[in-house]
Amino acid sequence: MKYIFITGGVVSGLGKGITAASLGRLLKNRGYKVVNQKLDPYINVDPGTMSPYEHGEVFVTDDGAETDLDLGHYERFTDESLTGNSSITSGKIYLEVLEKERRGDYLGKTVQVIPHVTDAIKQKIYDFKKLNADIVITEIGGTVGDIESQPMLEAIRQIGIEQNAEDTLFIHVTLLPYISGSNELKSKPTQHSVKELQSLGIIPNILVCRADEEIPEKMKDKIALFCNVKRENVVQNKTVDVLYEVPLMLEREGLANAVCKKLNLDNKEANNEEWEKLIEKIKKPKDRKVKVAIVGKYTKLDDSYLSVIESIRHAGYQNLVETEVELVDSEKITKENVKEKLSKYGGIIVPGGFGDRGISGMIEAIRYARENNMPFLGICLGMQMAVIEFARNVLKLEDVDSEEFNPNAKNLVIHIMENQKTIRKKGGTMRLGAYPCKLVNGSYAHKIYDKEEISERHRHRYEYNNDYREMMEKNGLKIAGTSPDGNLVEIVEIENHKFFVAGQFHPEFKSRPDKAQPLFAEFVKKIAE
Repeated sequence: MKYIFITGGVVSGLGKGITAASLGRLLKNRGYKVVNQKLDPYINVDPGTMSPYEHGEVFVTDDGAETDLDLGHYERFTDESLTGNSSITSGKIYLEVLEKERRGDYLGKTVQVIPHVTDAIKQKIYDFKKLNADIVITEIGGTVGDIESQPMLEAIRQIGIEQNAEDTLFIHVTLLPYISGSNELKSKPTQHSVKELQSLGIIPNILVCRADEEIPEKMKDKIALFCNVKRENVVQNKTVDVLYEVPLMLEREGLANAVCKKLNLDNKEANNEEWEKLIEKIKKPKDRKVKVAIVGKYTKLDDSYLSVIESIRHAGYQNLVETEVELVDSEKITKENVKEKLSKYGGIIVPGGFGDRGISGMIEAIRYARENNMPFLGICLGMQMAVIEFARNVLKLEDVDSEEFNPNAKNLVIHIMENQKTIRKKGGTMRLGAYPCKLVNGSYAHKIYDKEEISERHRHRYEYNNDYREMMEKNGLKIAGTSPDGNLVEIVEIENHKFFVAGQFHPEFKSRPDKAQPLFAEFVKKIAE
């Protein structure tokens, strides 16, 4: 198995995750089995208890791991479903080490960062041998010089020594800032970053230099000389118009060829034809445009709803329409201004979330979509709010709420799941991961998926209250999908509506740029009609 490690320097946000995902795609297109992994230095065991404003959305894998959003990039680019072992934090490592110490597994020895913490980190990387992967691409979060990432950097340094030279590769992603006053790119920050990495015992083999301007050949020569890398291994990472164009841009810049050469891999001919067709389709001028509002509570950061936004774009690619997505703060929507706020959009999505902030605005948005035949897609919390809105405004029930917000309400149409009632710990204890859903024959959802049974990923504690099933269905909110035993309601929909579908799961986690998730594809199609 080959090991590729991707580090970052100078500043964060340079695109290490996109570089790792793009490289994964390029190597997969050469016929190799590739798996991506992210090592995050923060002490949280996982991002599941974090606000989306900290690191963006929480991406959920099939096996129920709550992970960093970069895993979403990995999956979308490589079209490979990852596991919890692809998302490792310092918190997860330290927790594992401390639990071993409490059990006496270290046989009375002094527990130290080296070797015990570093050994635990290395084991998470070596574990991919069980998958018979050809190549593991491990991205280290943060930037070189961060104190919390030092054990992770030390661990990958050790792997570089333990493995044969031709089996390990270090890629350093760095910044070449443009100084407008002197009208030139500057290489000094890159030099300092590489020097910092070298001081930790890691010698980068390839530099991926992020720059908004074309890097002069003389500067590449200078970087190669001062940073002790081969000239052909100074790779330019230019800004592109479309995110999914990055793999092809890096292919042209020679990244995959340099990787194959260093790892002594058979540099098979790259089969990038399908990806090239995708980019051609994306860039082709569109004669139709749709506007979608994501009505949520985390609207200050696009990354809070990253997978939802990307899924809308994927649906646009598939339907050959241009999509424009705007985040609308649900806290600012009222019964009086909902038309003013939302009438300019073709469709509304209410995504997942927790807590009662902004809930009334979501309900008003759903009511507006229902009453005005506007396409509406509810996701997780969005489905629960659709049920509450229907109970309040169609069934005319009094004191309707979710047990999450008001446990003393008379009509709890959304209540806590039975197996969640005794749980007190917040992290990793929800209904998480992929679960099967049996679709109701003849339902709109059944038509959309064109399957009897589907599998989607979940992240929730509360559910549809079955006591209200008969009343809801009799008045028009139909159940379109349930758990195989029929006990858990997974999808609701309204008949004779242009598109009113809501699911308890997160369909956005399975969408791909060349294979839009069915609900999103149909949602955008209906807007464009």
